[in-house]
Amino acid sequence: MKSQKVWFVTGASKGLGLTLVKELLAQDYLVVATSRTKQALEDEIGDHENFLPLEVDITNDADVNRAVLSAIDYFGRIDVLVNNAGYGQTGALEELSDLETRRNYDVNVFGSLNFIRHITPYFRRQQSGHIFNIASIGGLVGNFPAFGVYCSTKFAVAGFTEALAVEMQPFGVHTTLVYPGYFRTEFLSENSIHTAANPIADYISARETEAAHLQQIHGNQANDPQRAAMLLIELSTMSNPPFHFLMGEDAYELAKNKINALTAEIEKWKSYTVSTGFEQSV
Repeated sequence: MKSQKVWFVTGASKGLGLTLVKELLAQDYLVVATSRTKQALEDEIGDHENFLPLEVDITNDADVNRAVLSAIDYFGRIDVLVNNAGYGQTGALEELSDLETRRNYDVNVFGSLNFIRHITPYFRRQQSGHIFNIASIGGLVGNFPAFGVYCSTKFAVAGFTEALAVEMQPFGVHTTLVYPGYFRTEFLSENSIHTAANPIADYISARETEAAHLQQIHGNQANDPQRAAMLLIELSTMSNPPFHFLMGEDAYELAKNKINALTAEIEKWKSYTVSTGFEQSV
């Protein structure tokens, strides 16, 4: 019965994570959700017999381990992990400090790895499970001024997820790498996105891209998070779900453009590319 499937969703107090949790509970799934503050989850969801809210610092490995043990103790198992927690960091590469850059990696990359490290042992033992790693179309297409560090964190998520998928396949565990486009959530709000603490005036293109995202794109995103939540749930019921999954027409178009441009460049320089081998003796 689907009501017995336990979902573990990180970054669930707002945005896609919150929408997903609400839809899961509406469909009678069992849900563990994490946020930086438990109160934020309780304020949004309230009391629900199928719901376990947890306050977790996802960058703290011991804290993540405690959260996973709490979930197992409460529901007895975990069936689906959704690594959704993360935030946007903008700023040209030169502008961002070591601290700003590392913090974005700590949350967006190492936070997900912490949950994978502590939940996959249960998936291996039960010979089942499904991992959704929420990347971004920015993890496939990175040519956005001011979004280089953020995009690089999502490229990292994509990279380790490709390895994870083949590592987990022998244990009957599915892995889905999700590349969302622009969804109408709080992700681009001034309260959510982080900008460079020490901007440099010369980076005009970076400021223009930031302004476009914060002022024009925010609130006008074409994709509905409710539909995304329902789609993720549908994918979880499939016997052979996709590994690479583009979510949104904008994501589809950006990906196709990247593939076409990459293919053209590969072919243009093919004679140079293949010229590195040792000469064959006659």
